[in-house]
Amino acid sequence: MLAEWFEQKRAQYPSPLYGSVDIRDSGWKVAAVDINAFPAGFNNIEEDDLQRLVGPIRHWLDNEYPGSQLVLLWPESNTRNPGYAENILVIKRLIQSGGRECRVGSVELADFAEIEALSGHLSLSPVTRCPDGVLVNGQRPDLIITNNDLTNGKIPSGKIPVAPPQGLGWFQRRKSNHFRVVQPFIDEVAKLLEIDPWVLGTHWFVSEDKCLEQEICRKTLAKEVDDCLDMLREKYRSLGIDSKPKLFVKNDSGTYGLGIIEISSGDELLNLSKRKMNKLTYGKGGAEVIDFLIQEGVPTRLKWRDYVIEPCMYSVGGDVDAWFYRANNKKGTLANLNTPSTRFIAPSKLEMDEGGKEALQHASGWHTLVAELALLGLSAEYAELEN
Repeated sequence: MLAEWFEQKRAQYPSPLYGSVDIRDSGWKVAAVDINAFPAGFNNIEEDDLQRLVGPIRHWLDNEYPGSQLVLLWPESNTRNPGYAENILVIKRLIQSGGRECRVGSVELADFAEIEALSGHLSLSPVTRCPDGVLVNGQRPDLIITNNDLTNGKIPSGKIPVAPPQGLGWFQRRKSNHFRVVQPFIDEVAKLLEIDPWVLGTHWFVSEDKCLEQEICRKTLAKEVDDCLDMLREKYRSLGIDSKPKLFVKNDSGTYGLGIIEISSGDELLNLSKRKMNKLTYGKGGAEVIDFLIQEGVPTRLKWRDYVIEPCMYSVGGDVDAWFYRANNKKGTLANLNTPSTRFIAPSKLEMDEGGKEALQHASGWHTLVAELALLGLSAEYAELEN
């Protein structure tokens, strides 16, 4: 039943090149809390899983850009993060495994010949502008694949096709838009399974137009926060959940875990310290933060040794392909785990104890279902850009 439903839905939308989904499993709900159109953690995937990605990326390239031979992989301009550089090395290897020549570089990195990765050096090719786009090593690429979240705007691609679509960059994309387009899919699946759609997603709303900087607007927003928390408390009571709800306040157009705080009352929002306000309004590269996503916090019940963990799913071509787990022993079950103290744990390590095995069991069930729904939502975002 579900397989047929997903097959019919996927046929209606374009297939994303790649994507990643962060999932929270509280026991009473499993929800995707963040969906990245430019995933930057391919280096955390186990080698066996990476090998399974070779077929999907070749299939995607052959279907979407059958005539492409020379691919330019356009990375972030961060030259001081060996883990990110390793991620680019892995993506380059996958593209080459798909039968394409792949060069790495960008206009911003034109002065660098290489950057340091975890396993060695990542060689960069000179990229220069030309009237109809860019040249790499003096050649016009057939396709540009971006692993840059485009916070600062589009790249100068000219007439060269770009994947993923540049409209998914953070200069334009909103996290809330994903949750808007995915909700009808969640509702349909919940109806098929005869369950409450609340258990497959998060409740959310958006604070727009720099509301936190305006006193009257902040008071209205604080009331909305309290109303949302009251609704969640009533939901908890009706389901016998012994926990206190919290909300996360996030930059609606940002990444890397920047600009995130948690609150448990409207008063906390009204009385934010200067430090928390600065943290909340700080955007990547100094980008101005205008809108905030207010999102239901979902605690994680999954643990591995003394770490709390959350599943991360990576996809190529719109399928659920590979998993690893974000783990943090300095954070609580409700906290944002995407911090410098985070470790990334491969599934094979989780098999070593009972807590890890429990997480793996769910990966083939509810976690996969939520990941598939999130990818379908990403496909719907692609479709909106084409219309």
